[in-house]
Amino acid sequence: MPHPYVLLSAAVSLDGYLDDTGPERLLLSSPADFDRVDEVRASVDAILVGAGTIRADNPRLLVNSEERRAARTAAGKPEYPLKVTVSGTGDLDPDARFWHTGGEKVLYTTDQGAERARALGLATGVVPLGPDLDWRRLLTHLHDVRGVRRLMVEGGGLIHTQLLTQGLADELQLVLAPLFVGDPGAPRLFGPGGYQPGRLRLLETRRIEDVVLMRYEPTAPGTGPLPVAADHHWLALACALAEKCPPSDTAFSVGAVVVAADGTELARGHSREGGDPLVHAEEAALAKTDPADPRLAGATVYSSLEPCARRASRPAPCARLILDAGVRRVVTAWREPDTFVAGADGSGVLAAGGARVVVLPEHEERAKAPNRHLLG
Repeated sequence: MPHPYVLLSAAVSLDGYLDDTGPERLLLSSPADFDRVDEVRASVDAILVGAGTIRADNPRLLVNSEERRAARTAAGKPEYPLKVTVSGTGDLDPDARFWHTGGEKVLYTTDQGAERARALGLATGVVPLGPDLDWRRLLTHLHDVRGVRRLMVEGGGLIHTQLLTQGLADELQLVLAPLFVGDPGAPRLFGPGGYQPGRLRLLETRRIEDVVLMRYEPTAPGTGPLPVAADHHWLALACALAEKCPPSDTAFSVGAVVVAADGTELARGHSREGGDPLVHAEEAALAKTDPADPRLAGATVYSSLEPCARRASRPAPCARLILDAGVRRVVTAWREPDTFVAGADGSGVLAAGGARVVVLPEHEERAKAPNRHLLG
């Protein structure tokens, strides 16, 4: 199901701590960076913190700039983003500043936690997620029910760890402060867990007074039927490649990317690439890979349109080329319509060959855009 774009935001010491163990909160950011955070808050639909952050820091989570709040209102948005927290127990202080400042608030909790929260009279909407906290269900609810398209997550470390290890974080904005904490009892940004393999992609570095902002996005594909954030990033690239195709009245415009399990891009291609009027996107991309590359067995092919099951212009359709290359996971935006081939079912061919097909329909409109003239 569609999720918001999830942006993790944190400031840490050089040795990776979020705070020290003193009675007052350790200020890691600079004044200019606090203003940057305020700007990011103003740009999102919701801000989320965990219950531990509310207990430890008693934050207000406001957009402090009057000009930015006015700009939100002028754009038809609420003055403040929705404030969101998560608690398994629902045991939160009803006098915390989180509940009594800013705009709307919502608490996601368990069935049992919802009973506790309602008994405490918390000034918020309460959404039970079942016997346990379920991040995918939470994000789907935010997207579908609350209309959240961009979600900023400001901690704490456990929340960040859970979202990263479950592949649900689209971006990490990390500020590095020039000091050390060195206290083993202090909270750290990330804990142990089953993180995805490979290196994150660096999107930006920026000096802000005496701190450094680093923005990263994950690159490693998912491994099963549930998509991870990187699957959306790579499929968006495939859709962008489809827009580069020379127009045609007799064939779809499609983009494709082949990505190894560690997030390394192995190849990319698009329909009619290189002036060949017959070449398909997956065919063009796979032709650039080494058939003996052992990484193909764990790779994912991202294709803006379901790989073809039948074609007259080549001996093998793209679904067969993918299987012959050893790839066993395909992510696509939409199923092939009957425009040129009746009963097209590349997904069926792939599944029969032992490959898993994941369809992400939230990318369908962009994938269709360069093909509108063919769809009526």
